[in-house]
Amino acid sequence: MTLVLDTSVLIAGLDREDPKNRPCGALLEATSEGLVVPIPVLTELDHLLGRRGKTDLWMAFAADVGAGAYLLHPTGPDGVAAAADIQARYRDLGIGFVDAAVFLTCVELGEDKVATLDRRHFSVLRTEDGRALEIVPA
Repeated sequence: MTLVLDTSVLIAGLDREDPKNRPCGALLEATSEGLVVPIPVLTELDHLLGRRGKTDLWMAFAADVGAGAYLLHPTGPDGVAAAADIQARYRDLGIGFVDAAVFLTCVELGEDKVATLDRRHFSVLRTEDGRALEIVPA
């Protein structure tokens, strides 16, 4: 089993000054599941940590990726098109590409939960058979 990570959980878990650091940091440290990061999350994480002036956190995270602490999930050409289809299906919510790619990663891996703070988007998304993902942390 794996746990697919959205950018929001990574930011909060890495940044000790973030108000959601405690639950997100605990989730990242305590889970026995493999931590999966969809490739599109990397660019967003680097960008948002940089805007916070936290490039040191990005560098530490990248080193952890290199050491095997996180599993990277690719988004190839078919995945880009499938993510765009998700964005079109939920156009009224303004779901971005990264969120769509995170959701798609869960579907591709057969995972029934996602680690995110973005309940607004992820609570609405449904798999092809109508299932909602469990959102953690609670």
